Amino acid sequence: MSSTPRASNLRQRARPQPGLRRRQEDRRRKRSIVTDTLGLLIAVLVTAAGVSDSAAGLPLLTQVAADNPAITKAWADSAYRSTVIEGGAALGIDVEVVRRDPATRGFAVLPRRWVAERTLGWLMFHRRLVRDYETLPVRSEAMIHIAMIELMTRRLARESTPTWRNA
Repeated sequence: MSSTPRASNLRQRARPQPGLRRRQEDRRRKRSIVTDTLGLLIAVLVTAAGVSDSAAGLPLLTQVAADNPAITKAWADSAYRSTVIEGGAALGIDVEVVRRDPATRGFAVLPRRWVAERTLGWLMFHRRLVRDYETLPVRSEAMIHIAMIELMTRRLARESTPTWRNA
């Protein structure tokens, strides 16, 4: 079995700043990630919350195609429009949008999309990522990478991840 990933997931989550007042600077961030099918981080892009998903998705796919040419398939959220799908096709990546069944009411697990959601959940165990303390998006990206390195190190050492529930 090859160690290079062949498929990936695109997902983002906006993190609002609590206690935002009218005169304060709007510092909200949107974290867009690409994971492999196991949920391991491949690429991350942190942008302002006002940036559209398509605008963030295209540079992310370009980075993934440059760093991992073996990836040929990607599953994305329904927020990624035709721009990302066409851009992925130009890069040799088949982007498939995972849509929710309109007949389903309430919560439903969407295939392939839960992998990226689970990764974002894993990252929220790290205190620095729960609140966005960083002023620069590059530093936020670095903190996400550090959190993923710590997570993988703990797994390799077979240590459990400490949580606030254990305190």
